[in-house]
Amino acid sequence: MSDPVIQDFELPATGDTVFKLSDHRGKNVVVYFYPKDNTSGCTLEGQEFRDRYKDFAQADTIVVGVSRDSIKSHEGFKAEHGFPFDLLSDKDETACELFGVMKLKNMYGKQVRGIERSTFVFDKKGKLVKSWRGLKAPGHAAEVLAFVQTLG
Repeated sequence: MSDPVIQDFELPATGDTVFKLSDHRGKNVVVYFYPKDNTSGCTLEGQEFRDRYKDFAQADTIVVGVSRDSIKSHEGFKAEHGFPFDLLSDKDETACELFGVMKLKNMYGKQVRGIERSTFVFDKKGKLVKSWRGLKAPGHAAEVLAFVQTLG
């Protein structure tokens, strides 16, 4: 599947703010979708982005995480792990549908609909320039960082 053309989107974010993609033109933007707050893979992924956050900032890049969890859940998850970036709540699956990340997955022998771990990078003009789908969390943030460092 080729990546959709992402016009713009807006979601509630931690810190009682609203994130709108177009508000961040002039910076690279990493949008990573993850299944659920406080699960092992999602925690690891968030920690890896956190641990490289200064390097992303030096590459003129902001990072945001997106899941269907509530802002209240996100606030606790962010505080517990010291994430320096915002988490966005997509309870209505607006952005999930826009990015095509909702998939049927097998969990404990049952088919469930959930977010496929995916990351998207937008350049300073707001153009989608790279995506990863169905990825594994360990080492992924380093791979994303290496890519954004090539954008200049």
